[in-house]
Amino acid sequence: MPDGKLVKVAADSGCFVCGEKNPIGCKAAINVDQEQASSWTRVKLPTEFQGWRDVVHGGILAALLDEVCIYACRTRADQCVTAELQVRYRKPVPVGSEVEVFGQLVACERKIWQAAAQLKIAGTLYAEAEAKVYILG
Repeated sequence: MPDGKLVKVAADSGCFVCGEKNPIGCKAAINVDQEQASSWTRVKLPTEFQGWRDVVHGGILAALLDEVCIYACRTRADQCVTAELQVRYRKPVPVGSEVEVFGQLVACERKIWQAAAQLKIAGTLYAEAEAKVYILG
């Protein structure tokens, strides 16, 4: 962390992915399973999230994958932030699609944990990610 100081984060409902008060965000309702250390959401991606014509921007998909990784980690820790995210895009996601995004806590070692995520449409894999997550506090 910068200068070795502890970083504090605070929720304010403004998150681009899950924030209810963000007027241009996804407003994804993230569900968690404490016992399985997992998370998931289903969200429809409108044309406003377009990159190339009729295709959802990859950054939007990365943000969704990142968010479910964080929520999976939050089943075991109060505050955490992404340290690294590796995304693999398998197929272009058409705008207007309803996607399902799943996250799973994979490993907990010291302050850097690992999580994985998948983004699917009707059961077909469109993107996946691996995250290294820094545990705050």
